[in-house]
Amino acid sequence: MNLRFLICCSLASTLVAGPAVTRLKDLVSVEGVRDNQLVGYGIVVGLAGKGDSTQTIFSAQSLTNLLARMGVQVNPAAILVKNTAAVLVTANLPPFAQPGTRIDISVGAIGDATTLQGGILVLTPLKGPDGQVYAAAQGSVVTGAFVARTGGAGQILNHPTAGRVPGGAITEKPAPSVLPAIHIRLQLKEADFTNAARVSRVINEKFGIGGAEPARAESSALVAVDIPAAYKARNVEFLEELENLAIETDRPARIVINERTGTIVMGKEVRIAPVAILQGNLTVEIQTVLNVSQPLPLSNGQTTVTPQTTVNAKEEKARNVVLKQGASVEELVRALTAIGSTPRDIIAILQNLKASGALDAEVEVL
Repeated sequence: MNLRFLICCSLASTLVAGPAVTRLKDLVSVEGVRDNQLVGYGIVVGLAGKGDSTQTIFSAQSLTNLLARMGVQVNPAAILVKNTAAVLVTANLPPFAQPGTRIDISVGAIGDATTLQGGILVLTPLKGPDGQVYAAAQGSVVTGAFVARTGGAGQILNHPTAGRVPGGAITEKPAPSVLPAIHIRLQLKEADFTNAARVSRVINEKFGIGGAEPARAESSALVAVDIPAAYKARNVEFLEELENLAIETDRPARIVINERTGTIVMGKEVRIAPVAILQGNLTVEIQTVLNVSQPLPLSNGQTTVTPQTTVNAKEEKARNVVLKQGASVEELVRALTAIGSTPRDIIAILQNLKASGALDAEVEVL
């Protein structure tokens, strides 16, 4: 436990030892250039008796409608096919995807089918939020799982009712993405006024001509940029130069705690006010022993059980840590580990430091 804590803190301290320089493309996204979510309803066939049962009514109806489009008329109430499962199909349509582009799809059973292993997804239209069909999906489902049952025993590995079809959808309609022509709006992935101002400042230093300032920070999460006249017909080249600009980012002081695993990650910029920390352990042990008393032979006595309880208390000597003005996370880690604190102890100490106002950082508990 202590080893995990030390590794995390040392790694975080090493990474943020100096100013963090980040490419602009890793810091922002261009408004309008985004993925689009698609969804569709389809059926998977060839499940060898592992498909939906008769209780899943919509599965039989879907199969009947499919057969009807192929010229086969079947009564939904009379059909009994266990090799079919009703599924929902989802996909992400990347920006500027053109007709013929293949994309991956995810498939999940919505009925009572036990597995989709070995199944084949039948041609399924995928629609966007506007109700239009942007892709068509079809192919063999890969689950990465299996179900084995015999008699009353069985074993299941991973999730057999959900799978993927790599490259299983073909784009039929261009993605609704528009390349900015005159103005570009950059969206910061994490809203921050300092970073927004630095982004606009770096862009103005690079593309500002004659005192012009093409970039301006409109909020903590948005920077508007006017495309310079020299790039009016070369928007892609302008975006390429924008994406590769180096930005010295400002990172907030943050401590991330995962109490379930005992992992703590802190950055070197975390500062602690002058504070004294006292830590001690109190152990209380209660033991109960049941003593059985037997009466003498041929006597009128009864067997009785008498509990005997002992209480032992053990309190360790309090261990103390004193941190001076401007103490860093490295000093805190070194001091706490020196007195034998475990990650569980340190989590409680950090939360108490935050509550007392001595910790100048944001504490995030996962």
